[in-house]
Amino acid sequence: KFESARINLNSKQKSCLTLTRSAISLVLSGCAIIVRGQPRGGPPPERQINLSNIRTGALARRAPQSQPDQKDTPDEPYAFQAREFLRKMLIGKEVCFTVEVKTALGREYGMVYLGRDTTGENIAESLVNEGLATVRREGIRGNNPDQARLCDLEDQAKASKKGMWTEGGGTNTIRDLKYIIENPRNFVDSMHQKPVNAVIEHVRDGSVVRALLLPDYYLVTVMLSGVKCPTFKREADGTESPEPFAAEAKFFTESRLLQRDVQIILESCPNQVILGTVLHPNGNITELLLKEGFARCVDWSMAVYTQGAEKLRAGEKSAKERKVRIWKDYVAPTANMDQKDRQFVAKVMQVVNADAVVVKLNSGEYKTIHLSSIRPPRIEGEEKNKDKDKRFRPIYDIPYMFEAREFMRKKIIGKKVNVTVDYIRAATSSSETSTIPAFAERTCATVTIGGINIAEALVSKGFATVIRYRQDDDQRSSHYDELLAAEARAIKNGKGLHSKKEVPIHRVADISGETQKAKQFLPFLQRAGRSEAVVEYVFSGSRLKLYMPKETCLITFLLAGIECPRGSRNMPGGMQVAEPFSDEAMAFTKELVLQREVEVEVESMDKAGNFIGWLHIEGVNLSVALVENALSKVHFTAERSSYYKTLVSGEEASRLRKDKIWANYEEKKVEEVVHVMEEKERTANYRAVYVTEITDTMHFYTQDVETGTQLENLMETMRAEIAAQPPVEGSYAARRGDYCIANFSADGEWYRARVEKVQSPAKVHVFYIDYGNREIVPSTRLAVIPPAFSTRTLAAQATEYTFAYIQVPQDEDVRADVVDNLVRDIQNTQCLLNVEHSGVTCPHVTLQFADSKDDVGLSLVKEGMVMVDARKEKHLQKMVGKWPASIWLNADVFSNPK
Repeated sequence: KFESARINLNSKQKSCLTLTRSAISLVLSGCAIIVRGQPRGGPPPERQINLSNIRTGALARRAPQSQPDQKDTPDEPYAFQAREFLRKMLIGKEVCFTVEVKTALGREYGMVYLGRDTTGENIAESLVNEGLATVRREGIRGNNPDQARLCDLEDQAKASKKGMWTEGGGTNTIRDLKYIIENPRNFVDSMHQKPVNAVIEHVRDGSVVRALLLPDYYLVTVMLSGVKCPTFKREADGTESPEPFAAEAKFFTESRLLQRDVQIILESCPNQVILGTVLHPNGNITELLLKEGFARCVDWSMAVYTQGAEKLRAGEKSAKERKVRIWKDYVAPTANMDQKDRQFVAKVMQVVNADAVVVKLNSGEYKTIHLSSIRPPRIEGEEKNKDKDKRFRPIYDIPYMFEAREFMRKKIIGKKVNVTVDYIRAATSSSETSTIPAFAERTCATVTIGGINIAEALVSKGFATVIRYRQDDDQRSSHYDELLAAEARAIKNGKGLHSKKEVPIHRVADISGETQKAKQFLPFLQRAGRSEAVVEYVFSGSRLKLYMPKETCLITFLLAGIECPRGSRNMPGGMQVAEPFSDEAMAFTKELVLQREVEVEVESMDKAGNFIGWLHIEGVNLSVALVENALSKVHFTAERSSYYKTLVSGEEASRLRKDKIWANYEEKKVEEVVHVMEEKERTANYRAVYVTEITDTMHFYTQDVETGTQLENLMETMRAEIAAQPPVEGSYAARRGDYCIANFSADGEWYRARVEKVQSPAKVHVFYIDYGNREIVPSTRLAVIPPAFSTRTLAAQATEYTFAYIQVPQDEDVRADVVDNLVRDIQNTQCLLNVEHSGVTCPHVTLQFADSKDDVGLSLVKEGMVMVDARKEKHLQKMVGKWPASIWLNADVFSNPK
């Protein structure tokens, strides 16, 4: 009845048909299409148009999953070819159509033309002409030219044996459709991430499509890697409710991919879900969805995206900045910060555990920066409370925390880094019902140095893990994908926290305030000379906590020779007020040495078990630095130190500047001191010495004759022990300031020495402490000094002196002649020595020949080799005045001698 009504249209009715222009959305079969109108504020309306007067084969249909007894329906011959003919002709093209009949059920039949009017190609005629459709001949009227033309075209196709009219019935045109893949993971792996030709058959939502893989006809559902679009949620009553922008995202993908020839890279298959990337000649739909704000990045699948996760992040970032679609209400984590606060360069002052650093800004302000999106090593509560009697120290007791802190410390401490703030984590408050601990507001940023992301380097070494976020949590590192990739590498290589080996254990003895333990360590630290240490904490300008790597202990260390302003502290009588400039002194010490590698010389220990000594960093003595910067005063205990002159000089300069602690200093009158100096008399207390070495600067070294026997006995015993147990060649690693034994090149014997400089393993500068001579030797000729022969057993015997009352010639040749004369007269001989006065570097003395008691310096003056040095002190002038007048004439020192 419907066919006759459709076919028997009179010419008047036909002339009244409306011509409609539209775009093809989908080709359902060889004789049915979906046309789409113009979009206005959302996805446009769609209509199904069935081609009048023709019929094509039915496409394959899968049996409903809920009815297992039914079987899948295969293609009819040439059904797929007819569909493909129309798809390739129409998809993406504009057509016009007329609706001839609309049934009671709403089904519409009509004619479709390619182009903007009826002069274009008639789609039905083209199908019939190719032998891909049959003409419905029942009820044909001879006066209908369209129907008559279809019949003529069908007859021509039969005569030409086109399409379905070829011999054989077309069984070879039936597809072997594969709806189910037995092992999806193996199937995806077999594709080796190479592009596969495909046709997109269905779009479920913006990021999930159904694709027909060619040429094997696998029908697979593919989820776009790395992104997720708003979806359609199925309610309990079976209806679907779209999330915001779900329909728009679906239309965006449909209008570009549905029934288009594309290539798909199958990238992974987690949990039987196939992830892939759809490539179209006009672009990558994944990146377009992100850029237009139809999708958001998904962390769990971004790692498999073969085109580069940074492209996805860039697309999402662009949409966020423009606040389009799903990001219309987006507020950036750093929206309220100025650009200068978001990106800046700062100096790292301290590494806090393994996920935060304290930096100093250009303004001088200190700021704590947490590394974005990473979590430092941690330990579960049961493990932490396993030994309740032991004080829990996270840096040493949490596995890999110490390694993580050390990695960061060595990499960035004291250096300038680039800081890019990613987000500000709001403060959290703890409550009785909440398990979340309280945290202050934290600035989380990406810290780089030399192009290296510190957080990424930590994660790649297994010293930290990456935080997993909710999908809607945008507060994360700007390099989050690189962090995830670094963690994947660390897990694959079994690095750090991901290692299956036993975790490293750090048994560090904290002897701070432990007097008995400190007494046990004291001799070792004193004998060691200069020891390496790391400054763990700064209590004040002169009080520090040190970690001694070699001894694996923590000690409290007090700077020797200075008196630093004290900070505020609790006392039995109440809070003690801080002395002026105590905070400045502590800040100065922190900036110079906190968490740096230093060298310390331990001299003594106080009653509380705190070690006292000198601290050096890169050649700078911290005690001297504090004094020179007017943040400390010289203490009287420094007088017996070799650094006393430098300390006094630095203090004097600060005092003259009236800087900081010397701001209100007033110089005392010195009349009384002059009077005392006037009455002072020269003392002559000659003692027997043995001259062992004379330097090019006319300084000389002597040994006391009284202790000569002790030195000889020590040398004999030491050499006998070395002969019995020779040191292993090359086992000693020389360090500047160390005491050792050295094999002297002139006689091949072992002597006690001190390392002055390590130029290279082949060139180590040593000073022989018992004789005063120096030599450059390879490290293979050095060894550890046996404890029984250290300077604690017998002090260094060589003492440096210079001549009093005479001037050292400035001319090198003249000075060389004088030195040669001295070597000939007094080297390796016994003389009598008297200290006349102190000097900047060493005491000034007079020396007498042991047999004749003649003064050595006086004899040099008599021979005209040196000139007299006039001293202002009257008691010293008396000594020079006793010299014969002929000396003054020979010396020609003064123009008007008295």
